[in-house]
Amino acid sequence: MRILGVDPGTGILGFGVIDYDGRTAQLVDAGVIRTPVHQPLPERLVTIYDELGEIFETHKPQALSVEKLFFARNVTTAISVSHARGVVLLLGQQRALPIFEYTPLQIKQAVTGYGKADKKQVQEMVRILLRLKEIPKPDDAADALAAALTYSQTIPG
Repeated sequence: MRILGVDPGTGILGFGVIDYDGRTAQLVDAGVIRTPVHQPLPERLVTIYDELGEIFETHKPQALSVEKLFFARNVTTAISVSHARGVVLLLGQQRALPIFEYTPLQIKQAVTGYGKADKKQVQEMVRILLRLKEIPKPDDAADALAAALTYSQTIPG
């Protein structure tokens, strides 16, 4: 099964694509979509829509796993991230994909076995689970891969 994981954001949106055969996961692609800081939000959302749409078309995922916005200290950031999440969910829905949303706590629990794991522990487990030589960079791509791995860890067997 091909799974697309997304770590939503308007400035940097992380994506990670894995193949999962029921036992092991393999990295297909990972990276980020960046939008200019001072660009108006509607233009940023179009960039996210277009570029993530290309990733959907290139990799043809069979499931979409998205990190939920659990809380944020900055309300403005939370609102813009919510807009980006809406674009991601729209793209998945347009393609009739099953969509799974996980809180950061759920992702940490699934990937490390510990819901209060720090970012470095999650990234190291992503590296181990995907049998990579190095932790995927940037952090947003590693976070998106963690979201994809969370779905792979929770698929009913």
